[in-house]
Amino acid sequence: MIAIENLAVAYQSARQENMALQDVSLTVPQGTVCAVIGPSGCGKSTLLKVVAGLIRNYTGSVRINGEKVNPQKLCIGFMPQNYGLLPWQTAGENIRLACRLKGGWSADKKEQMHDLCQKLGIENLLNRYPQELSGGQQQRVSLARVFLLEPDILLMDEPFSALDAITREEMQDVFRDLWEDAGITTMLVTHYVEEALYLGQQIVLMSSSPGTVAEVMDNRWQGSRSWEDLPDFFVKGQELREKIKAMGARPV
Repeated sequence: MIAIENLAVAYQSARQENMALQDVSLTVPQGTVCAVIGPSGCGKSTLLKVVAGLIRNYTGSVRINGEKVNPQKLCIGFMPQNYGLLPWQTAGENIRLACRLKGGWSADKKEQMHDLCQKLGIENLLNRYPQELSGGQQQRVSLARVFLLEPDILLMDEPFSALDAITREEMQDVFRDLWEDAGITTMLVTHYVEEALYLGQQIVLMSSSPGTVAEVMDNRWQGSRSWEDLPDFFVKGQELREKIKAMGARPV
């Protein structure tokens, strides 16, 4: 479980202090996908970096399973928008990297990696370098890496936004399949309304200037493409767009 209480984060510029987040309180239940959506500049990525332990200068409380955020003790999976693959390492080396850094590489992990790569359809791509892979293939390698790690929590910062629409939907489905098997508590930042509705059991709507939680919604539409053809799904998507638009952003 991720529990955030009264979180505030400020960035210091040469002339003034700028509040990125203020009075953010949120609970993400164990085994839930929480989709975070809102206008650009509302602090969505900053929020993920705090939960990941990458930003430590803040006020308030952030706890994972009742403990303060400590990347040395916790296993935290983080997927950035650009996939985070090292260009000088092969796909296979990139997949193994996180487990090796955590000291968790073993014969069992080798077998898990083989099964995972087969499931993702990348078993024949492991000797290629990232620049030799398509965007969708790079995304599959990145997913293999974080799910092989078996993290306590998974943080995803607009992981599918650089893909074309068809590949993006395909990768959303791939993620859903992997998540249903693993049940990892996940925070997913997205600016796509339909992506939030499809993937998030919980949807957090953030407002900006400074960023804070405007609304937390339980999402009954999550998990099935069949909802997308129903009028109620369309209405809910339009409702979310209008709320984001009212905050000064143009949702997609």
